[in-house]
Amino acid sequence: MLAVPLLETAWAVALKQSDGFPKPGWTVAFAITAAASLAGLADALKSLPVGSAYAVWTGIGAVGAALVGVVFLDEAATALRALGIALIVGGIVGGIVGGIVGGIVALRIAGVEG
Repeated sequence: MLAVPLLETAWAVALKQSDGFPKPGWTVAFAITAAASLAGLADALKSLPVGSAYAVWTGIGAVGAALVGVVFLDEAATALRALGIALIVGGIVGGIVGGIVGGIVALRIAGVEG
């Protein structure tokens, strides 16, 4: 679940680099990575709650896109941007931990010991 959302980053960067789709190579890269990202999310949703899965999915993509922008695309690296990225990372971690804890609690309520 954690590796495939990097496709979110890839399609966002490819979309930016496509410059509104006139650049065929970047446009094809966007289409392929966007389709693969959605296919991966669809597969993940077979066994994960939609809210948690989608939040983690888009959060990883957003953080990745922001970091690629700063490191490779000369976007501004400001303290406020760093704070925003840190808050997103905190939300991702909270979503993962909350999902695990919530799953354990649900199992215990159902009488299943894990």
